[in-house]
Amino acid sequence: MRVVLQRVSEASVTVDGNKTADIQKGLLVLVGIEDADTQEDIDWLVGKIIKMRIFGDENEVMNCSVEDIDGEIIVVSQFTLHAATKKGNRPSYIKAAKPEFAIPIYEQFITTLEKEFNKKIQSGIFGADMKVRLLNDGPVTILIDSKNRE
Repeated sequence: MRVVLQRVSEASVTVDGNKTADIQKGLLVLVGIEDADTQEDIDWLVGKIIKMRIFGDENEVMNCSVEDIDGEIIVVSQFTLHAATKKGNRPSYIKAAKPEFAIPIYEQFITTLEKEFNKKIQSGIFGADMKVRLLNDGPVTILIDSKNRE
């Protein structure tokens, strides 16, 4: 499982002209799922996301987590995070999980995040053509892969 965390001043998701998610200060989390992902991957990533110290403290030093600042989170599914680009110029998405596997994992990811964060998590709609707007704060963008825990 791969996630891209973006520290945002604001973010929203719109599907077919309807806003499905809208937050102020917090995190936009793009998540890509592969067939090998398990609850262990979810748990590890959720812990990282909630505790990642990428928000400024009173001295504007990145010492605070989204939890510390009472921020909000939007989760958006993004299979293209598993794009293979080694050959040619057309990405392959063979590593991205098919919807029948990915949707339950995606839903479990959101449920686990809500439970651990103790707040409602807003989200896009899995598989939909989404319009994602964000004001990246910093900019701060972090890539985390549960299979490559560096």
